[in-house]
Amino acid sequence: MIHLLVGNTGAGKSTYASNLKKETSGIIFTLDKWNKVLFFPDKKDIDGLDWFLERIDRAEIIIEDLILQLENSGVDSILDVGLSKFLHREKYRKFANDNSINLQLHFLDVSKEIRKERVLKRNLNKGFTFEFEVSEANFEFMENWFETPTEEELQNAIIIKE
Repeated sequence: MIHLLVGNTGAGKSTYASNLKKETSGIIFTLDKWNKVLFFPDKKDIDGLDWFLERIDRAEIIIEDLILQLENSGVDSILDVGLSKFLHREKYRKFANDNSINLQLHFLDVSKEIRKERVLKRNLNKGFTFEFEVSEANFEFMENWFETPTEEELQNAIIIKE
């Protein structure tokens, strides 16, 4: 099974993924960690969003291969990979369908105020979900970038409200 974790910055996706891993014995894919290790060291000040999106696309080719291997071994894949856009989520729905893999969407529906407070706390405490500091500008960018799941997407979703 593929678990798609959807929620805006600070919704608690990484913490939720850790808890879900305990329940399912799944493997977590966290793009924040991949970005920190694989991409941030090479990033230049002039590199923008397109630079990141290109690298994420390449990383997801490897993730898809690993998902297939895990599925063949009976291990769930837990995707904490952003999924901020409908088309990104649709890509994984199609991938799951094309490969006869069950898919479960988990939507963490958390208010902006709570999320912002969590991000500020995470930036300060640098706890187990900390990969890099999220600036005020990046937080606000994500507010406009994120597309809330549609009613159709949420029909069989697990919805976590806070």
